[in-house]
Amino acid sequence: MKTVLISGAGVAGSALAHWLHRHGIAVTVVERAPGLRPGGQAVDIRGVALDVIERMGLLDHVRAHRTRMRGMSVLDGDGKEIHRSTETTFSSGRLANDDIELLRDDLLRILHQQACADVEFVFGDRITALDQDEDAVRVAFEHGRPRTFDLVVGADGLHSAVRRLAFGPEEQFTRHLGMHLAIFSADNFLALDDWQLWLRDGEAGYGIYPVRDNRELRITFGFAGEPLPAGHRDADRHKQFVAERMATLRWETPKLLKALWEAPDFYFDAMTQVHMDRWSNGRTVLLGDAGYCASPLSGQGTSLALVGAHVLADALRRADGDHRAAFARYDERMRPFVELNQALATENPGGPAAEASVEHAKNAIALDG
Repeated sequence: MKTVLISGAGVAGSALAHWLHRHGIAVTVVERAPGLRPGGQAVDIRGVALDVIERMGLLDHVRAHRTRMRGMSVLDGDGKEIHRSTETTFSSGRLANDDIELLRDDLLRILHQQACADVEFVFGDRITALDQDEDAVRVAFEHGRPRTFDLVVGADGLHSAVRRLAFGPEEQFTRHLGMHLAIFSADNFLALDDWQLWLRDGEAGYGIYPVRDNRELRITFGFAGEPLPAGHRDADRHKQFVAERMATLRWETPKLLKALWEAPDFYFDAMTQVHMDRWSNGRTVLLGDAGYCASPLSGQGTSLALVGAHVLADALRRADGDHRAAFARYDERMRPFVELNQALATENPGGPAAEASVEHAKNAIALDG
């Protein structure tokens, strides 16, 4: 194969673009957003995913952008501290280990800079149709002219358009975990100094931590409930939905809700996993959240994306043009790793998975297997 189209310029898509180019394949990445998506929570690179970053030559760069939390406080509904730790945080686990926590947008910028000189990135467009046969995939775009590629990779997230076009409606493959998550940025009006705060009261709560040398906050709201009907992607509607569910909380909640409405970035979704019997259909294959979203509750979505990109690219390299053999090898190698990491999200409902479970799951694959 000579040409590959990747849908999605997130962590999975950008990492795969790097590896495919390194293996001599011409890569185009199409992203519906007008540029790299800003905001998002702090993400973790753990275990085998650190080996992937090292092989990309980015380990020192990534380490330079890691968060530097000193610990956390757990608060009751009135904001009174009921527990504190200088050894672990809920966002990253044990502080004294080799894992790296950094902001999603920092990681995305690093990966994009690594790939952009050698890869065609098309922002502000999206795939609208796929027509594949034994020889190629003909792709229609919302704005650009139709083009033909040897393979198409859906790395376009939980609500993947490629998955819908190649496999069917989203509802066939998603499993709601009973929670919602909203993430947004604000000024550091709490004057936090490399310290996290976590408050929970009933089935709702939030986590707050400073970033950017303590100049900003990243705020995460979480609450239980059924998801909104499919297709409701309006940000104002989502903000209203979140505000209504969080309004009963006390302490600094009014200030946090004000920050929600003023946030320059905002992410919201139901906590959902994707479970599929197969990740490929003809010349189309899924990567990362599009094929096996573990949800932020697992803490392993970023690592799954990075490892999946390496394993898929390596399988294509070894297959010498036989995409069927490559996709089969990719599935065979990744599926046990995916299942272990997805299980982290449901091991301890309402709390993090056991440290031993995370340690096992994050190392449960060999890159050169």
